[in-house]
Amino acid sequence: MKLHIKLKKVYKYAAIAIAMLVVACQPEELGNGNGLTATDLDAGFTITEVTDANNTYLLTATNSYITSSWDLDNSAGFVSGGTSQEVFYPDAGTYTIKHKVTGIGGIAETFTQTLDVETSDPVAGNLVRGGKFQDASDHAEWTILNISGSGAGWTFNSGSATIVAGGWNQQGIYQAIEVVAGKEYKIDMIVSGDGNNETWFEVFASTVEPIQWNDYANNIVMGLNTWGGCGTGTFSGLLSSVGCVDNSYSNSRSNTVTFDTSGTIYLVIKCGGNTTPGITISNVEMRGTN
Repeated sequence: MKLHIKLKKVYKYAAIAIAMLVVACQPEELGNGNGLTATDLDAGFTITEVTDANNTYLLTATNSYITSSWDLDNSAGFVSGGTSQEVFYPDAGTYTIKHKVTGIGGIAETFTQTLDVETSDPVAGNLVRGGKFQDASDHAEWTILNISGSGAGWTFNSGSATIVAGGWNQQGIYQAIEVVAGKEYKIDMIVSGDGNNETWFEVFASTVEPIQWNDYANNIVMGLNTWGGCGTGTFSGLLSSVGCVDNSYSNSRSNTVTFDTSGTIYLVIKCGGNTTPGITISNVEMRGTN
């Protein structure tokens, strides 16, 4: 019985000694030889244009890791994905694509490339130029349509445009767009505002060219109207959702238009009213649907 007790004590002291030895051999900081971090991570990737597919590209990672995520410059941020991604960019422009990989221990590496898309997709591409109002080049795509002598004015911002009006004055902006006969197009934009009263905000798509110092009222597609119950209070969202003006092409609530002939049409955005402290627009789009 005494021998059994002594052996148990020996085992106990041996276990303690081994534990102390293991602790003593551990590095003080993560990554100092403990195998919990990855080194020489490679987040690189290639971009290859997909044959026979407009504006479509294949992103292929150089290596694979525990996690792999992609930022495709589409406002979604990093989204988990595999070692390859097929992406579609309907609009012409320069896109900043990022690939992030994570190794053992949570160490991450990010690689960035830019992709220049020269032309918009003929079907899904946005026909509106400068619809994001990002900079002076975007702003230059729009022409101010003067209607009232004063009391209403558009301001181009970085990423948006704002109209302020009062005293029953109004002003518009417009641009020419080429369309194809019989093709269906959808028009939309993000609108926001607060405190507007006795205000109208209207979007037109017509073959009739605007004339300076003349009102414009040809082929309305959508809009806001405080008398109709929208555009009041605080609002923000797609005009197709928050608007309350019927489409003259279909006599119903719709943001879809079709033209009888191919050629030039004019996209006109007009706003005015008695008390319009501001309506802001961004992401103006007109895209084919077929």
